[in-house]
Amino acid sequence: MKGSFSGILLGLSLLIVGGCANIVPPSGGPKDETAPKLISISPADSQLNSRVTELVLRFDEYITLNDPTAQIQIAPLLPQALEVTAQLRSIKIKIPDSLLEPNTTYRLSFGTAIRDLHEGNIYQSNGYVFSTGNYFDSLSLQGSVLNAATGLPDSAATLLLYSANVSDSAITRQKPRYTTHVGALGNFQLSGLPAGQFKLFALRDENHNLLFDGSNEWVGFSDTVITLGSGAAHAIKLYTFPQALQAADSNSSVASESKTRFGSLASRKERTTKLSPGHYEVLVDTTQQEKRTQDLNSTIEIHLGRKLQAGLKSQHIFLSADSAGMTVEMPFQIEKDTTGLLYRLKVDWLENTRYTLRLQKGFAQDSNGNDLMPGRFSFRTKRDDDYGKLQIHLPTSYYREGYILQVSNNVDTVYQAPISDTMVQLNRLPPGNYTLRVIGDKNKNGRWDAGNLFLKIQPELVIPYDQNINLKAGWEQQIDFIPTRRKPKMEDRFR
Repeated sequence: MKGSFSGILLGLSLLIVGGCANIVPPSGGPKDETAPKLISISPADSQLNSRVTELVLRFDEYITLNDPTAQIQIAPLLPQALEVTAQLRSIKIKIPDSLLEPNTTYRLSFGTAIRDLHEGNIYQSNGYVFSTGNYFDSLSLQGSVLNAATGLPDSAATLLLYSANVSDSAITRQKPRYTTHVGALGNFQLSGLPAGQFKLFALRDENHNLLFDGSNEWVGFSDTVITLGSGAAHAIKLYTFPQALQAADSNSSVASESKTRFGSLASRKERTTKLSPGHYEVLVDTTQQEKRTQDLNSTIEIHLGRKLQAGLKSQHIFLSADSAGMTVEMPFQIEKDTTGLLYRLKVDWLENTRYTLRLQKGFAQDSNGNDLMPGRFSFRTKRDDDYGKLQIHLPTSYYREGYILQVSNNVDTVYQAPISDTMVQLNRLPPGNYTLRVIGDKNKNGRWDAGNLFLKIQPELVIPYDQNINLKAGWEQQIDFIPTRRKPKMEDRFR
């Protein structure tokens, strides 16, 4: 009997221990992904003949604010910022009564400012509207914004709409009446506008103050005053450009010569240290003479620590090539950079050939009359098969004076010339990704020119081929230059 009772106790103990081992703490339930729900809004939305000075929104859960100054906006804009506060489940917005104009429709947008406290779910809203008159403004303006330097959509731009009676310089000191952001595909739409005349600008607003005041900011403008309420549909196209820095775009300079320019930066070894006076550096790779390192499109660069007394003396400089078992002295041309600290030797290179550059005693003297040390540098050129070839077929509509073809890689512009044929053949291009564009050189100065807002000059037209070209070594690729026209999805048109 006693043994049986002990067994029962042992069994109960095992059950209790096993049960304890399987206890799992509560998980807290699924994550809350539901946006806050608006319970009430006071005064009610869409009031006429009303001057709303305080708006209260009440929600079904605790609320927090995220960057309300930037996200909660009123249109037309007011000179004074709105006062926005959050308390428990409510949001209170105060609007300065003295700044409200008669017979004007005001629309508030909340952006992503209103969120629930715990998970940050964003309150989605169509906004709030009221009118100080007896009607609601309902006109709209739509269009697109392009980067003038590339011809592609400028999704970083903001639209600024001013009354027509302000000067063009108002954008530098006065905030607009209406504003909206450009969508991902470069499209925009301004809604709820009154009848009247307006000036429209696009601004890449780096400091987010709705003023054109930054050295890195780009601007675009409409050529004409826009009249709303005339019955005509308005679809505007604006082009942003660097007003302050006319050559801010790395591809803005287009060579006037009608030949190719390869390797001006792409094959150049960039120097990171400053040379001491009396020293120099030859930018060739001499580490492995069987390794093909010298770009067939590039020059030999000689960098100096101090300006020379009388330049390089060619009678003391020799460049030899080992060709077919023979050493042959090769011709070259010497070019001096405007700084006086860089010289280039231009050579008509043979492919896959070992070269030796000999700088003999007396080849150069620094500004103090001291001879630079002699030097000997051996290296090997690349083969033609180390490069790719690109054949570009152009539409006949570009085959006339005033259009320029530009080909660029990730580093530099490798070809730029007026279009004089419907087919352009480029050889010895380094492998990599390339982009094409056609520039309408309206003033025929051989380069792309940005516009000027204050002189009312629009930037020159750029027509992009907005597909990347992946060029491989030893391959030839043929391209038909057909500008790609993106067809936006309906949900993306004004996003």
